[in-house]
Amino acid sequence: MTYPASDIAFTPSVKAVQASRGSREIYARREAASAGFQTEITPDLVEFLSAVDTAYLATANAEGQPYAQHRGGPKGFIRVVGERTLGFADFRGNRQYVTTGNLKENDKAFLFLMDYAHRRRIKLWGRARVSEDSGVISALTPENYRARPEQAILFDVEAWDVNCPQHIPQKIDAEDVALALASLQERIARLEEENAALKSAASAGG
Repeated sequence: MTYPASDIAFTPSVKAVQASRGSREIYARREAASAGFQTEITPDLVEFLSAVDTAYLATANAEGQPYAQHRGGPKGFIRVVGERTLGFADFRGNRQYVTTGNLKENDKAFLFLMDYAHRRRIKLWGRARVSEDSGVISALTPENYRARPEQAILFDVEAWDVNCPQHIPQKIDAEDVALALASLQERIARLEEENAALKSAASAGG
């Protein structure tokens, strides 16, 4: 029997709650039409990843104790490395190694990606593993990024979905704001120079 990809999240317990609260029929129609969630790395996902500079990686240990860890880098630090595999360099941090330890006993993982500027979010379910291969780490380390890569995380995508923008606050990156302000300040400076020149010409003509 073939199950919809969304079953990775919509367990029988989840479906029971959906049914009791009136949303199961909506998702059942979606599952019938498109198998629920995406399973392939599509051009749309690749485009989204090219603008991502922050992510949350969730894992759980063998007992099911969850843990979520922030991971970041320059835009596009999460890269496509295989037909259904993503990868990114894992930089040295506080050396607790909770994620690394969890993945040794439970490879199920979840990536949560936010784009606050455009009020978009993507959820990815899959299985992750740590690579200490120097070639893999080097290939995934962004150029000119001042951080020390300690290992790499490889994430095999099993399913992914896009959330609606409801309740996502719009936030703009400080770097983008700085660029916009610099452009405006440059334009204001030019206009002030032109205004001064016009005033000078008017005074001379008077």
